[in-house]
Amino acid sequence: MSITINIYYTGKNGNAKKFAQEMLSRGIVEKIRAEEGNIKYEYFLPMNDEETVLLIDCWKDQMSLDKHHNSPMMQEIIGLREKYDLHMQVERYVSDESENTDDKKHIRE
Repeated sequence: MSITINIYYTGKNGNAKKFAQEMLSRGIVEKIRAEEGNIKYEYFLPMNDEETVLLIDCWKDQMSLDKHHNSPMMQEIIGLREKYDLHMQVERYVSDESENTDDKKHIRE
């Protein structure tokens, strides 16, 4: 089982992009990616909304995610969110480990 969190950061005047850039330039993203249990931590830019950045954050399990949420890095992230006055929309997904061969027919590999 893995847990994927989609976080949509939205701001004004390009602040969501500035937030993501500062997360990268300060090395916070690399530290998070190096945490035990992190599978993916990647920012994306939606094509239809220039004021939003999507973070796809994936963890091995709830214990890994909880440890991350209790790490000192969370205070840095919260500080940057406040600095850039960002609003968040969060979606949470848990992986389906079952085999579904029908899905493979529709996926080009």
